[in-house]
Amino acid sequence: MRRALSFLIKFALSAVLLYLALNWVNVGTVARRLSDIDLRWIAAALLTILVQNFLLSRRWQMIIGRCGADLSLSQVFRFTMVGLFFNQTLPSSVGGDAMRIWLAGKETNWRIASYSVIVDRAIGVVVLALLVTLCLPWTLDLVHNPVGRAALLSIGFGFIAGGVVFVSLAWNRLSFLQRWATTRHLAATAAVAAGIIRSPPVAMRVFALSFAIHSLTALVAVCAARSIGAELSLLYAFFLVLPVILIAVVPISISGWGIRENAMIAAFGYVGLSPNDGLLVSLLQGASYLVAGVIGGLIWAFMSKPLDRSVASLADGSG
Repeated sequence: MRRALSFLIKFALSAVLLYLALNWVNVGTVARRLSDIDLRWIAAALLTILVQNFLLSRRWQMIIGRCGADLSLSQVFRFTMVGLFFNQTLPSSVGGDAMRIWLAGKETNWRIASYSVIVDRAIGVVVLALLVTLCLPWTLDLVHNPVGRAALLSIGFGFIAGGVVFVSLAWNRLSFLQRWATTRHLAATAAVAAGIIRSPPVAMRVFALSFAIHSLTALVAVCAARSIGAELSLLYAFFLVLPVILIAVVPISISGWGIRENAMIAAFGYVGLSPNDGLLVSLLQGASYLVAGVIGGLIWAFMSKPLDRSVASLADGSG
């Protein structure tokens, strides 16, 4: 019942936010420009997303190795694509992570699968927050709105602080965390992340992969912009789109829908770009990931068994 209520709240919030986003733009102009999309740029966006998920798979494979297991890159890539499918079709990315844990757990064990997915998710978000924060001198030079500046500062530093708190749970002096199963596993997960940070060669590879992954997110936005003839340079996409994606990470809507669109409209407006372009880029970027997720759905359909489908329903909260 609580999961159903949570879904309804997120669905309602996404619907309201999308409605508000439409009020910021000329719907007729948006509809006309959508009818003239250059599909070659959408194809480029889809190819970029596939490359991005390959790099995501490599990062996750490295983290799995740090947890004590050995999975092939092809296996991890399949699991990542299935996770992408469930990220796009379930109320939040938690569903995709649940499927990644389930699939990896069958090949290793549930502890390694759970720890690796949580660490992978945490590293991705914290590195994104670091990139957004490091770019603040240039981003704030573009964004003069005080509300926008405050949002960038609070979101960026907030996620970094959360990452520091998470890693600190591995501190040996916090022995009281070993008293309960939940906190004991959380401390063990934090220890995996701390181990990566303490190993400079591994940390550098993980950071480099994360930087490339987030850069490709900006490139997908550029492809979406070019498909409608909108002006958006890769540099502007890096400074404006990545903060939008970080804001959309906050799990209060359906896969970020609604939050992403309003944030993108605001970001474009802050630098003098068209709100219509902001909405279109956001919608096309989201739609590109949705289409790429269909590939993951096909992979899951071919590799899944009845038990896998029952687990998927549980992840959705409908089982």
